[in-house]
Parts: sequence; C-alpha cells; structure tokens
Amino acid sequence: MQQIKGAVLKSRMAFVEEVAGKDGVARVLAALPPADQRTLKLVFTSNWYPFPLGRALDEAIVQVLGKGRTDFFERLGEVSAEKNLNTVHAGYLTKGDGHAFLSKSPSIYSLYYETGRREYEPVGPKEGVLTTHDAETFSAPDCLTVVGWYRKALEMCGLKGVQVREEECRAKGGSVCRYRVRWE
Repeated sequence: MQQIKGAVLKSRMAFVEEVAGKDGVARVLAALPPADQRTLKLVFTSNWYPFPLGRALDEAIVQVLGKGRTDFFERLGEVSAEKNLNTVHAGYLTKGDGHAFLSKSPSIYSLYYETGRREYEPVGPKEGVLTTHDAETFSAPDCLTVVGWYRKALEMCGLKGVQVREEECRAKGGSVCRYRVRWE
C-alpha cells in the first residue's frame, strides 16, 4: 500500500492551524474517525503513514475549511513548499534555473511518497512537463497540492510568472498525473 511521509501530514495540519487556528484543527480532527484522530495527534515527520490517512485528512480539510472547494489545496501546497524548502530541503532550490530545480523532481518525489515515480521533461526554454507514474494511490486534492508546491518552489528559485497546470489526473480517470510548468 502506498505510504506518505509524516512531513506531508504535518504540513497539512500546520496549514490548518495557520488558516483556522487551534479551533480549526479540532474541527478537522473531529470530522475523522477516532483512530485517525489519535494518529494525527502524534505524527512523526520522518515516519511513513498509509496514504488513505492522508486522503481522509484531505477530505476533512476540504469539507470543514475549504467549503467543498478542492482548489484550497493549492494554497496548502504552497505553504508546504515554503516550510520544507526554507528548512530541511533548502538544498534543492536552484536560484534562477527552473529546469535544474525541476530535474530534481524524481528525488523530491521519493522524499514524500513510498511508491511510484515522478519524471521531468523540459519542452522549451521556460517550459517543461512533470509526470507521476505508478503511484499505488492518488487523490485530486493531493494533485492540487503538487500544483501549489511546484509553483511556490519555482518562485522560491526566483522565477516569475510561474504557471502549473494539471493536464491529466489519475483521480479523474487519466493513466498518469501530468503537469505542464511554465515561467517568464
């Protein structure tokens, strides 16, 4: 079964607290089964957790805070990038070079997900395609966090006018998750 790092879950919980305070955290947790609540109260950043726990947390966040709007997760992805790329993963940033940063996507992917892989293919001077293959599990909200994460990460590399658009999504019937990335 696909697993995700505790860092992903911690980022989501930190985002909930940032936008909705401790009361928001309590409301999101209350929307989950008791076993999930207990696990999320004691998440360790470096441990692996079942992907369905992350999906359940995503669904609770969408319902409780996002008012059913899944695009809420793009902002969550941005916050996660800021947190992780300003600290433990800062070495991945490449100032002014989007292709150099994006070429590290396979390695970055393996930090957060246990199965599957992400590839990067440059398709122009300021454009490329990220493709996620073979992930055992997936969700539309998680894909939206990827959109926000990469947009913010490229902005942190100093790029302007960054656009990340999901072109294909397994959660919506696609065979892969594919994202087109452009910048000025």
